[in-house]
Amino acid sequence: MIFVTLEHILTHISFSIISTVITIHLMTFLVREIVGLCDSSEKGMIATFLLITGLLVIRWIYSGHFPLSNLYESLMFLSWSFAIIHMIPKIGNHKNKNDLSAITTPSAIFTQGFATSGLSTEMHQSAILVPALRSHWLIMHVSMMLLSYAALLVGSLFSIALLVIAFRKNVEIFGKNNNLLIRSFFFREIKYLNENRNVLQNTSFSSFKNYYKYQLIQRLDYWSSRVISLGFTFLTIGILSGAVWANEAWGSYWNWDPKETWAFITWTIYAIYSHTRTTQSWQGAKPAIAASIGFLIIWICYFGVNLLGIGLHSYGSFILT
Repeated sequence: MIFVTLEHILTHISFSIISTVITIHLMTFLVREIVGLCDSSEKGMIATFLLITGLLVIRWIYSGHFPLSNLYESLMFLSWSFAIIHMIPKIGNHKNKNDLSAITTPSAIFTQGFATSGLSTEMHQSAILVPALRSHWLIMHVSMMLLSYAALLVGSLFSIALLVIAFRKNVEIFGKNNNLLIRSFFFREIKYLNENRNVLQNTSFSSFKNYYKYQLIQRLDYWSSRVISLGFTFLTIGILSGAVWANEAWGSYWNWDPKETWAFITWTIYAIYSHTRTTQSWQGAKPAIAASIGFLIIWICYFGVNLLGIGLHSYGSFILT
């Protein structure tokens, strides 16, 4: 009983903190970037990561198995994965700002919000694992698949943003008094140009806008490619470990049931993305189109296939990967 109570406390605290973080992001976007608030949001995401980690560990202890037996646990782990992706710039020693926060923070709060409020109370209960799932491969396979989903979703959202900006004719620029305020939601950058309006009329302002648009697209492409590469690695490991587990449980490495088929389709889409990025003439928007298609394919693989309730992976309503 004490474990359940502690789990509920950690769930509510983590959701409250991440809600505060998203509020801070909205304040810095709509008003002005404040260094102290940005630092607080970063600390808030770290606190959220630690709280969800504690929640999963507690659930692991009292359930007796790795907490990935139903949709609730799967979504909480996915939210935890978004928090890990959020901290990649810290690991890479990117000191200026966290470019991933515009995607990872909303993704984490929506995932956790749906898990805690959108599911019935019965689905919050830890389920007893069926015999086929009582294997040490559960941790390796399912965790790698969910980590890959988180990374690929984040990278794909950056690619979608790239396409939106690439096909826009103009970059929005907000005027305020004699300053021109250029605001980027994705990177939380604010730049003031203390230029005289008469001077701007004598220069090629459209060239400046095109340059800024180019820089923005480059940043989106940079993070999209790196996060997707990480997710593609996790996906490959997850599929391979799943094949080994399938051979132990069902006597065959591959059975072409709906979940395996869509996982292979997902892998193929992102393999195409990775290949197109190595071709010089296919840089920019073309790989982003493949990643955008992959965004839809992931949700079909994660949610859509489970709606059918058929195949070797159909252990219940929305279970596992």
